[in-house]
Amino acid sequence: MGYAGYAGYVGLETRRARNNRNSFILLAIFPLILFGVLYIGCSFWGSTDLFFPLLRWVALGVFIWYAIAYLFNDRIIDWATGAKPLQRMGNKRVYNLVENLCISCGMTMPKILIIEDSALNAFASGINTGSYAVTLTRGIIENLDDKELEGVIAHELTHIRENDVRLSIIATVFVGIFAYPVKLLSGGNIFLFLRLMMTRGAWRFFIWFLFFIPVFILGFGLSKLVNLAISRNREYAADIGAAKLTKNPKALASALRKISGKSVLFEGRANLVSHLLIEHNSFETDFLKEHHPPPTPTIARIQEMFETHPPIEHRIWILEKF
Repeated sequence: MGYAGYAGYVGLETRRARNNRNSFILLAIFPLILFGVLYIGCSFWGSTDLFFPLLRWVALGVFIWYAIAYLFNDRIIDWATGAKPLQRMGNKRVYNLVENLCISCGMTMPKILIIEDSALNAFASGINTGSYAVTLTRGIIENLDDKELEGVIAHELTHIRENDVRLSIIATVFVGIFAYPVKLLSGGNIFLFLRLMMTRGAWRFFIWFLFFIPVFILGFGLSKLVNLAISRNREYAADIGAAKLTKNPKALASALRKISGKSVLFEGRANLVSHLLIEHNSFETDFLKEHHPPPTPTIARIQEMFETHPPIEHRIWILEKF
């Protein structure tokens, strides 16, 4: 019998292959959304002949956006989280766990960073061998035993080995392409733009502006949902990779059980790296779990569509079934 309305257990390798396939399909949807929004805009102007000339400029803009993300993502993450290098002499236990896992799977050892926070959380970051890093909180180091912490580290190393961090950058950039115009068109900016357009009598631009508000919002909403789906798929895949690497899935399941409800990290900044964390929960989610009855399977699936991570109970169920 499956968990909370999910399909029955199918095995780790089958599930991993399915998650990888789903991530590839979801990633392919991003350019389709972008092309669709551009084509709708050209159609509105009455000239689809503009589509391919404009596509070159859009492609250039996407390339520049990617370049910025590629060059500065690790600095932005370190600034947002306050992560600092963990010195080997300061924690030989963590270094030995990371080193042994890297030797066993034949990968170059990443940097190890620490966040001085009592929350139980961890994440992987970086885009190449020189910038790869595994970041752990003080709370997760002190509250997990060696086998549990090994499972968490193996989960993060799997993200690096599977290039999930690069995939996350691609997904985040596509969301940002729509998020920036939506941000410009929100709040007081709308009224400022409307006043300028009406003052100058630019009625055609005014109509174009009103038309593109829902178009950009639709593009942002769709790309965000795809981004969240990719994030959830990669979490399942990383759990499976950690189980294979450590050959001890129940240790990671035990770690996730301890992490559950204690993962809230650096309030106010967590959203910037929420998709990278091993578990992301909000105070609102914890409150609803405490004060409301469990949702029906259908409602649970709808709620999951708007989360960066799959239900931690389901992740634990999969690992314990292995």
